[in-house]
Amino acid sequence: MLDLQEISDRLEIQQLMINYSTAIDGRDFDALDQVFTPDAYIDYRALDGIDGRYPEIKAWLKEVMPRFPNYYHMLGNPNVRISGDTAVSRTICFNPMVTETAEDEGKTDVFFCGLWYVDKHVRTGLGWRMVERIEERCFLYNAPPPTRRL
Repeated sequence: MLDLQEISDRLEIQQLMINYSTAIDGRDFDALDQVFTPDAYIDYRALDGIDGRYPEIKAWLKEVMPRFPNYYHMLGNPNVRISGDTAVSRTICFNPMVTETAEDEGKTDVFFCGLWYVDKHVRTGLGWRMVERIEERCFLYNAPPPTRRL
């Protein structure tokens, strides 16, 4: 049976995952400062992105994400394991993205990303924060070549 602290911790960690998606989908990249630790490691290479420390990734997101007129992240099945002041989680993400077609300027197409977020979390004085996020690719459907995506 879960005690109240573990229930609270799980809900806070799940909210952290939602806050990430909300920041990305709302193009409010500064809101990610409340999601990641300043030295967090992030790896988006499974879907042809980059990896690095949070400040570098945040700058890259600000540059890359405006290329997509519309997109969203839908999360599910968060599997959270807490051990004191640290936790790990694995969460499904479904991410459709609108992109311009290569053949016809002004026309758009949609491609679909299926992935898992594999995260490490730490309790800080400001609440739970991600110290690591690694994407694991499940599928890409109708995706443009990597050079057009990112």
